[in-house]
Amino acid sequence: MLSLFPAVPELPEGFRYFPDFISPHEEAELLETVTGLELHPFLFQGFEARRKVKSYGHDYNFDSRTIQKGKEIPGGLKQLIAKVADWLSMAFEDFAEVLVTEYPPGAVINWHRDAPPFDVIAGVSLLSNADFRFRPYDKNKRGRQHIMRMNLERRSLYIIQGEARSEWEHSIAPVTEPRYSVTLRTLRNKLTH
Repeated sequence: MLSLFPAVPELPEGFRYFPDFISPHEEAELLETVTGLELHPFLFQGFEARRKVKSYGHDYNFDSRTIQKGKEIPGGLKQLIAKVADWLSMAFEDFAEVLVTEYPPGAVINWHRDAPPFDVIAGVSLLSNADFRFRPYDKNKRGRQHIMRMNLERRSLYIIQGEARSEWEHSIAPVTEPRYSVTLRTLRNKLTH
């Protein structure tokens, strides 16, 4: 029997992928919202990356390794958050941070695990595809043969949690076309302020 969905390579436990999660119309509305935001270059330990970002809800500071309350989530992103929350049987409020990222051609995300205060990560790709990669976090288990790749299609949703979140790193190879992503994150522990 033929599958209705494209084959997804075997990836770490806790990674889930849903192609065509949003419609072309929803993508166009999201692009109108994100291209109207004031994004700034991503800074990490004094290094300025080629991609631009803006976070809402909560902000993580990589230098001080602290998280604090951030700017209000724009109304144009709330429908996406509600759709992802509903899809995952979670509450809208569970998503405490929303990160919008713009990737010009050649931009990358190097190998990393998301910041420790965050738990479940949900990402939606806009405008173009991305070459998404996983490798073991444990350096003793790494080698070229351990890198897993998949194509994140535009309008798709991916989820990283559990083992995929704690035991694996991920990265995005240099993009060849302009791309945007909207990443939603839950917090491991509720903040008191």
